Amino acid sequence: MTTVLFLHVAKATRLPMRAVDHVDVEAGKGIVGDRYHGTKHRHVTVQSAAALAEATELYGAEVPAHLTRRNITIADGVVPRDPGEHLRIGEVLLEVVRVAAPCKLLDDTIGRGAQEALRRRGGSVFRVLEGGSIAVGDGVTPGG
Repeated sequence: MTTVLFLHVAKATRLPMRAVDHVDVEAGKGIVGDRYHGTKHRHVTVQSAAALAEATELYGAEVPAHLTRRNITIADGVVPRDPGEHLRIGEVLLEVVRVAAPCKLLDDTIGRGAQEALRRRGGSVFRVLEGGSIAVGDGVTPGG
């Protein structure tokens, strides 16, 4: 079983992500205080530090977790990608909506080529089925 390595939130779309130790997550809404709270399906984004390490190798420089703009970074393992798959993180049950495709803004914030290095390594977008809290160090279980 893997664990939560980092948690990041941003109050608005263009604001920088900030690291936090824990978050409260509402079913059907997302992370309280995050820019996507209350959106229809894009409640939480999850990526893997193992995938970031691969992207770093391809890119040739560090790809920092907070600059990818994902909410949750798990320590290792593969983040589910297929719509309908479940993932339990701490008390929270998530369901994959889609792959989180890296956007062109990554080339602006990380550097030219970052978007391509993160292709197929950008994690997934989830909706929240069961709310609760998530803290750095919490366990992550595929299938929920």
